[in-house]
Amino acid sequence: MHRLQDPGRDSRTPDGRLTRPASQPAGPGPTPVPAYRGRFAPSPTGPLHFGSLVSAAAGFLDARAHQGRWLLRIEDLDHYRARPGLDDRIQHDLEAFGLYWDEAVVRQSQRLEAYQAALDQLQQAGLTYACSCNRRELARLCTPGPAGPVYPGTCRGGPRPGRAARAIRLRVPAQVLTFRDRAQGEIRQHLERDCGDFVLFRADGVHAYQLAVVVDDAWQGITHVVRGTDLLANTPRQIYLQRCLGLPTPTYLHHPVVTNARGQKLSKQTGARPLDPRRAPQLIAEALTFLGLAPPAALHGAAPAELWAWAIPAWRRRLARAGKIPP
Repeated sequence: MHRLQDPGRDSRTPDGRLTRPASQPAGPGPTPVPAYRGRFAPSPTGPLHFGSLVSAAAGFLDARAHQGRWLLRIEDLDHYRARPGLDDRIQHDLEAFGLYWDEAVVRQSQRLEAYQAALDQLQQAGLTYACSCNRRELARLCTPGPAGPVYPGTCRGGPRPGRAARAIRLRVPAQVLTFRDRAQGEIRQHLERDCGDFVLFRADGVHAYQLAVVVDDAWQGITHVVRGTDLLANTPRQIYLQRCLGLPTPTYLHHPVVTNARGQKLSKQTGARPLDPRRAPQLIAEALTFLGLAPPAALHGAAPAELWAWAIPAWRRRLARAGKIPP
């Protein structure tokens, strides 16, 4: 397995503001991990939108309320979908909204060796197998599941005669995995029935998201993951993968997601409008209200820094009262 490295730290200006973060650092080895390390991990496939702001705000507030660190990871592993220039735009938008991160930016595109090392470890342990099924076959074989199509293990005994391997899958057991989410309570998922043997290395030659996110969370020392409920059904398979690799499991909090008028999750695919930095105070106030922290009238039109200064202790009080945010 790859060795954990120091994700690095950005310098600050005399007034305490972070400078522009550096690219992938090359630290010498593991550093002491504080009690709380969170992260925001957008993909540069489209500009940030209001749903992105809600997720970033939830993670930022939770980290600051715990006096922890909040990191930025650009999940640009899928180079087929990543758009040039969006990496910088994401960073500029976060800064415009007063969301400053604490260490150098990590980019998945620079971490391919680490993902391959983890995949090698799983293969050597006999936990994976090659799958030769194509898209048409998968559409016929798979059944609907909580987080997408569930593969029935057709190639567990190896690729069919005369068929080349297309993807690599993790073999999952017929067992129920249970974990407690800070916002959603106890979550149970039957791995084989609800998840199925999932892909670790895709047919197009890209390491899968499930593998990359687990490896990166451990490498960055992430202790708390705050993200939307749209990813809740993915969490059991990630926890199982962590166990297979001997990696720690973070604490999870899945917050409600923003939907459009049709009830669809607000996203690039559903036509979400890009964030407008000129409307930062209004949009921050709306994001806080969505999260149950409506700012007082006295803060109407206040600068981002003032809104976050009010929201952090408000989030802390909410945690002290309920121990979680409302679902």
